[in-house]
Amino acid sequence: MLASFLITFREALEAALIIGIIAAYLAKIGRKDLYRYLYIGIIGALFASTGVALAFKLIYGELEGTAEELFEGIAALTASAVLTYMIFWMASNSKKIKGDLQEKIDVSISEGQMLGIAALSFISVFREGVETVLFLGTLAITSPLDTLLGFILGVATVVLLSFAMFKGIHRLDVGRFFKYTSILLVLFSAGLIATGVHELNEAGIIPPVVEHVWDLNPPVNTDGTYPALHENGIIGSSLKSLAGYNANPSLTEVIAYIGYWLVIGLFVYRTYRVTAASKVGEVKSYGS
Repeated sequence: MLASFLITFREALEAALIIGIIAAYLAKIGRKDLYRYLYIGIIGALFASTGVALAFKLIYGELEGTAEELFEGIAALTASAVLTYMIFWMASNSKKIKGDLQEKIDVSISEGQMLGIAALSFISVFREGVETVLFLGTLAITSPLDTLLGFILGVATVVLLSFAMFKGIHRLDVGRFFKYTSILLVLFSAGLIATGVHELNEAGIIPPVVEHVWDLNPPVNTDGTYPALHENGIIGSSLKSLAGYNANPSLTEVIAYIGYWLVIGLFVYRTYRVTAASKVGEVKSYGS
C-alpha cells in the first residue's frame, strides 16, 4: 500500500501543481472566467485516464501463463521507460516550467484560442494519469486491494494539500519540488526495471544466467505465515512494491538494478549538484 500511496501522491501532486500554476496565473491576470476551460481539460483527462485503466485491466485479464509473465515484464519496463523520460524532462525543465506555462496561456488568450488552456490542463492531468495506470497496474497484479487503498489515500491527501498549495503557489520552489521527486522516481524506476527483468526471466525471454545470486528469505513460520523480512512478509512485500526488492534475485536482475542506479542515479546527482553549485555561485557574485 505504501508504494501505491507514494506513486499516486507524487503523480497527483505534480498534476495539481501544474493546474495550480495555471489557475493562479489566470487569477493574477483577472481571467477567472477562463476557469471553465481548465475544468473541461481536467474532466476530459480523468475520463481518458479511466479508459486507459480499463483497457489495461481488460488486456491483462485475458492472459495466462507465459503470455501473462511477458505482459507483466513489458508493462514494468514500459513504466520504467516513462519514468526515466520524466526524470530527464524534469532535470531539463524544472527551472522554467512555470514561465513556459504562463507564456502558453498568454499565447492562447491573445490568439483567442481558449481551448489551448483546456489542452494544457488535459495534457498535464492525462500524462500523470497514464503514468499512474502503468505504475499501479504493475503493483495491482500482485496486491490489488492494497494498491486500491494506496491510490485512494494518495488522491485524498493531494486534494487536501491542493487547497493550501493554491494559496501559496506563487511562492513554491518548483525546481526543488522536482529535484526531490526525481530521487523518488529513480527508486521506483529501478525497482520496475528489476521487476520487468524478473518477469522476462520467468517467461524465458531473458536468461537469468545465475538463477539466485543470493537468497535472503528467512524460513516460513511453522504456522505457514511469512516473517516480516521475507519478500512476502509485511516489510519485504512493501519494499518489493516500493523498490522492486527481491530476496533471491537472478544475476540479470542484479545487473539491471545496479546498472540503472549507476547510470540514471548518477545523472540525477550530477544534474542537481551542478544546479545547486550554480545557485551558490549566483549568490556569491550577487553579494560581492
